[in-house]
Amino acid sequence: MTALKAHEVARYLARPDLSEGIFLAYGPDGGLVRETAQRLIRHLSGDDPASANVTIFDGPELASDPSQLVLEARSVSLFGGKRIIRVRNATKALVMPLTELRDDPGGTAIVLEADNLTPRDALRSLVEAAKFGRALPCYPDSDETLMALMRETFNQAGIRTDSDVVPTLREILGNDREVTRRELEKLTLYAAASKVLTREDVLLLCADNGALAIDAILDATGGGHAERLELALNRALAANVNPQQLLAMLTNHFANLRRWRTELDSGKTARAVLDSQRPKPHFSRIGALEQQLRLWTDPALAQAIERLLQGVSDSRRKPALADAILRRTTLALCMMAATH
Repeated sequence: MTALKAHEVARYLARPDLSEGIFLAYGPDGGLVRETAQRLIRHLSGDDPASANVTIFDGPELASDPSQLVLEARSVSLFGGKRIIRVRNATKALVMPLTELRDDPGGTAIVLEADNLTPRDALRSLVEAAKFGRALPCYPDSDETLMALMRETFNQAGIRTDSDVVPTLREILGNDREVTRRELEKLTLYAAASKVLTREDVLLLCADNGALAIDAILDATGGGHAERLELALNRALAANVNPQQLLAMLTNHFANLRRWRTELDSGKTARAVLDSQRPKPHFSRIGALEQQLRLWTDPALAQAIERLLQGVSDSRRKPALADAILRRTTLALCMMAATH
């Protein structure tokens, strides 16, 4: 019985221990599920992918006649090469035919793609219990894994990036691996000749003004500019920026302000504090950040962070009200800044 953990999947794909059997890529991240299946098929195809015999089915198609899967798996390839069956949108309707194949795949590799499955799901249970079965969970990337993917992609392409490129790109993109891959391909193609990427390049190609709106939200909230805050919130939410993500970013922003304020209180100038950060804040925000450091005291920042954490908690308990919670919380902080 082999049940891989999500963090083990990337390592497994680099060196699978089976060349035949049933492989199940499943999880809530559809882009990562598809990428996992594609990487596995490339590996299973061997040194000559063109010679592989890959048959693709859709789950609902097989559900109406599950015997097709067994017939295809047992048939002999007319042209030789590795026999691979890929099934998209697989469900527990395939459990019966897969039961016939799990102990004797006959050299065939069956790669299944499925949505998120509970531990008790019949399809997942069958694959995890099979000697020739491997289940590959595909869950949304963490900040660490996404940023590692970005750095690895740019390094492999020989592209030098400014220190704020990866953090800026992470702020813009969500957790869908397919979307991330697509944006990275666009950036590497853009920088193929120059071999250099800047934050401005990322904003121009990927942000759709989303990242600019996010910076505006952070600085308008911290600086006490209510009208600017309203405009920036409207832009960000119209661009489908997640309000819960914005609350988390605001929490991080105010935590940074509090850490920087401690350095300011120790005798450093605001400019010296900001210049010493790595990555250094973008030059276009230096003036706004200096103003915020002057406006907020440490006790006030502690109170602001507490209010933001409450907003994060409220938005998770009542996701339908996340937009309203974001607006209420940021306006309250904006008013706090304006009264200092």
